[in-house]
Amino acid sequence: MISIVQSPNPILNTVCEPCDLNDKSLRKLAKQMAKAMYKNSGCGLAAPQLGVAQRLVVIDCDQDESGEEDPIVLVNPVLIETKGDPVTEGEGCLSCPGISVPISRPPWARVRYFDLDGEEWEIEGDGLLGRCLQHELDHLDGITMFERADPLARIQALRDYDEALAQGAKPGETSLEPRVR
Repeated sequence: MISIVQSPNPILNTVCEPCDLNDKSLRKLAKQMAKAMYKNSGCGLAAPQLGVAQRLVVIDCDQDESGEEDPIVLVNPVLIETKGDPVTEGEGCLSCPGISVPISRPPWARVRYFDLDGEEWEIEGDGLLGRCLQHELDHLDGITMFERADPLARIQALRDYDEALAQGAKPGETSLEPRVR
């Protein structure tokens, strides 16, 4: 099983290369990404989070109790537009386990992308989907939650992250119960 790259791995701060739409290995990579995302209870995952510096994202913000998995695969996605006054909410990241960081983002986003068959699409969404689209596309540009947070939140997030790692945080965990001393 492929493991999720954790911060501070330098690949997470790398601007990713566009995918070749004729590359047949993208299907396998997208499948591995979706598997890792679901295994770790995520709603999105970008290729650099598996150590691959390519512009490929999988997203599934509609998971339900039925366990039905239906990821959207975005090849070479581009953020076209955002709308609305920025909303600050806690975000988690599979590459930064054990913490949630307050990030301010517009609530709505539109992204243009290609599917695995090379067909061009657009996806738009607000709420969790809008936030997830922006978060995952940040990964493709080498931007993590730490860079997106305001300076004071960043300092606290880095402290919290060090503590979470010391406590053994695993991908998919966005908080840890305080240890009994």
